[in-house]
Amino acid sequence: MRGLWRPRRTWRIARALLVTQYAYMLEYRAEIALWALSGVLPLIMLGVWSGAEANGASGLDPIQLRRYFLAAFLVRQFSVVWLIHVFEEDTLQGKLSPLLLQPLLPLWRYLAAHVAEQGTRVPFVALMLLPLALLLPGGLWLPPAPQLLLGLLAIGAAFLLRFLLQTVVAMACFWTERAAALDRLLLIPYLFLSGLVAPLDSFPPGLRRLALATPFPWMVDFPARLLAGLPVSAPLGFATIAAWCALLLPIAAFLWRRGLRRYSSMGA
Repeated sequence: MRGLWRPRRTWRIARALLVTQYAYMLEYRAEIALWALSGVLPLIMLGVWSGAEANGASGLDPIQLRRYFLAAFLVRQFSVVWLIHVFEEDTLQGKLSPLLLQPLLPLWRYLAAHVAEQGTRVPFVALMLLPLALLLPGGLWLPPAPQLLLGLLAIGAAFLLRFLLQTVVAMACFWTERAAALDRLLLIPYLFLSGLVAPLDSFPPGLRRLALATPFPWMVDFPARLLAGLPVSAPLGFATIAAWCALLLPIAAFLWRRGLRRYSSMGA
């Protein structure tokens, strides 16, 4: 186990996982294109909020609103997590068993698959943004380098937070055959509290405070604001994401150990 933490060995394992998973994802380009198309909700909401009255209710001017929803679209595309669905299938069909015999924790394979899938999304997302550049002159923008870097880091942090949250939910697969239903329940607060449907500026003060007390706004609203150049506290955002990750990580580890005991006893 100590050898796993050697930088060169860790890099070789990570590179092999990413290359393998990227090649695997390329075999499903058509399916990934459909997945990318399914993430256009922020663009739909951009059209809904583009009216004059909606602009006033959002607390953002038309340019800020346009940039916010375009940024939310990018955040949504590159923070998608589908762990629970593949984990549920692997658990029910016994595909998890051979992975447990290998020296690498299976969750690292799932994480590498997600990162590789994000890489295959890039050309599809670019093609989806091209019509917007033609239909909305000046609608697309290039943030300054520091702002862009912070935005990309925030997207990565948001993806990690969502991956850990879904890992906790996915551990229910060891106790039930319908764990994916729990993820569908989480989808409702995620859609409405994350900032995908409406900017948090449009929320009543009480609802906004409630939303900020959950992990959902930090998965979309925070990185979208950084990319769009809207007022937001970067230190507070990254610190909050780190705090949620620090909370979810030991919970996921605990449920993983308890779940493996149950899984082993059932397979014995």
